[in-house]
Amino acid sequence: MSADILATVALTTGEPAGIGPDICIQIAQQAWPCRLVVIADRELLQTRARQLRLPLKLIDAATSSSKQHEAGSLHIVPVPLAEPARAGELNPHNADYVLTTLREAVKGCQSGQFDAMVTAPVHKGVINDAHIPFTGHTEYLAELTHSSVVMMLVGGGMRVTLATTHLPLKDVAAAITADTIANKLRIIHHDLVTRFLIASPCIAVAGLNPHAGESGHLGREEIDIIIPVLSQLRAEGMNLIGPLPADTLFTPAQLQHYDCVFAMYHDQGLPVLKHASFGEGVNVTLGLPIIRTSVDHGTALEIAGSGRSHAGSLCAAIELALQLIRNHRSGQHAS
Repeated sequence: MSADILATVALTTGEPAGIGPDICIQIAQQAWPCRLVVIADRELLQTRARQLRLPLKLIDAATSSSKQHEAGSLHIVPVPLAEPARAGELNPHNADYVLTTLREAVKGCQSGQFDAMVTAPVHKGVINDAHIPFTGHTEYLAELTHSSVVMMLVGGGMRVTLATTHLPLKDVAAAITADTIANKLRIIHHDLVTRFLIASPCIAVAGLNPHAGESGHLGREEIDIIIPVLSQLRAEGMNLIGPLPADTLFTPAQLQHYDCVFAMYHDQGLPVLKHASFGEGVNVTLGLPIIRTSVDHGTALEIAGSGRSHAGSLCAAIELALQLIRNHRSGQHAS
């Protein structure tokens, strides 16, 4: 596929009571070098646009010609809410609506209708309140596509990936297995090469324990699990550094040598990145057969509909999705 063909990016608006609809309407106000298609309830967007006092023209994606996004408009694949949404008020009856928009986006990416999907934040709690087991976008998309995946956050000059995602801290150590570490590092290496076009990526691997275990005195996971796996993967040709103490891993002097950091758990890797980039960071799901990026923040129910939300992370997520589309197309062209 030519890199000159107009890319089509699907947007899902996430939790309808949160700022997802707001930021989708906000980014619609600017020009984009692609076709943006929002998968959402039509009335939800029109009502929220009136609240925000922003113009919004919704164009039926099924009947419109494929043309570049124009400021103040969005192409739409309509999905109806179960009940009207009120900004700031969670409603479990709309939980399945949120998941339906994700399923439609995935289906469109798999069929070639969309080149990538970009997601606004969901509210895990209200989906579970609707008696639908749900731990997050990353895990749900893995299930939909039957994929093994890795969560990556990009921002502040860093790429940070995670061995475990949405687990209670007390369960993390048991989840750090040789198979988990090996499989996730293979996915990270593969996608850094094929999607980010880094020919020989250098991945810094954090230890699980303080001081990376201090030679076994502060925990043996490094000695018993992580070090043997890294040795095995180095023999396969991967450039891996570590395991490194997490408290010094993120210093600028260290980070300049790495293309990516592999952290053992959510709150080991993400606080540093979000401190450096919050509001401009991007969540990327590696290992999927499709391109998916997302914002780095939550639903911010307390400011939904107020006009105080900031769309910087969604803009960055769209820009990264477009870069990954270009990389994918250039790789296809080269092959």
